[in-house]
Amino acid sequence: MVTARPLPPRVCDRPRRDARGQGRSLVRLRLGSRLRVAVADQRLLARVPATRTDLADTAGSPAARRTERLAARTLLRLLLADRLGPPAADTPIAVRRTGQPYLPQWPGIGISLSHDAGTVAAAIGVGVAVGVDVQSPVPAPPALLRRCCTPASRAALDRLPEAARGGEFAWIWTVQEACVKATGSGLAGAPWSIPVPYRQRAGRWADVCWVSLRGYSRLPVTVAWRDAGPGRRR
Repeated sequence: MVTARPLPPRVCDRPRRDARGQGRSLVRLRLGSRLRVAVADQRLLARVPATRTDLADTAGSPAARRTERLAARTLLRLLLADRLGPPAADTPIAVRRTGQPYLPQWPGIGISLSHDAGTVAAAIGVGVAVGVDVQSPVPAPPALLRRCCTPASRAALDRLPEAARGGEFAWIWTVQEACVKATGSGLAGAPWSIPVPYRQRAGRWADVCWVSLRGYSRLPVTVAWRDAGPGRRR
C-alpha cells in the first residue's frame, strides 16, 4: 500500500479496490491511508440529488457540461462522506485563481475533480494535495507527440496504429495533467514538459507521485499527489 508521507523513492504501489465502492460503473480505490480516488459513469450518479451549492455553482454551464460537473461533484461528496463523515459531504467547494478546487472549511483536505465523455473522477487527500484527470482518446498528430512526449515514448507511439496511438497518448496526458493539478499550477506548470514513460503505470515527477488507473476505468485516468507539509504550496 502506498505511504503518502514520505513519498516513495521511485514508484508507487498499485491502488487497492475499496469493496464498499465496487460496482459495475463505479470504482473506489485506496492509495495508502490518506488518499481515495473514484471513477464512475456519470449516468450512475444522475439520480443522486445534487446539493444546493453545487446546483448554484454550475448554473451557468452549458447543459452537457453541467451534467458532467454535477456528477463529478456528487462523486467527490460520496468520497468525502465515507472518509470524513456526513458533515463534509455538504461543505462548500471553492476554486482558486489557478482553477484548483479546495474546501474552505476543511483546509487540510486536498480535492480534485475531472470529467470527460461521460466519465467522471474525483480524489481526496488527507493532508496531501491531489490531482486527478480523465481524458478520452484523441488524435495524436506528430506535432502534438513532439511537444508532449519523450523521444522514447514518441517512438513507441509512432509504432502503434492510429486508434491505439490516441488511447496511449491520452494516458500520458492524464499523467501530465494530474501532476500539475496536484501542484496547483495548472497549465502554467507546462504539463506537456513532464516526462512520462510509455505504458508505465506509476512513477514520480519532482515531489509528485502518480498512478494511472489502468484496468479500473474505461477511459484513461491518472491520480497524482504531493506532500502538503509545512512550507509546501497548497
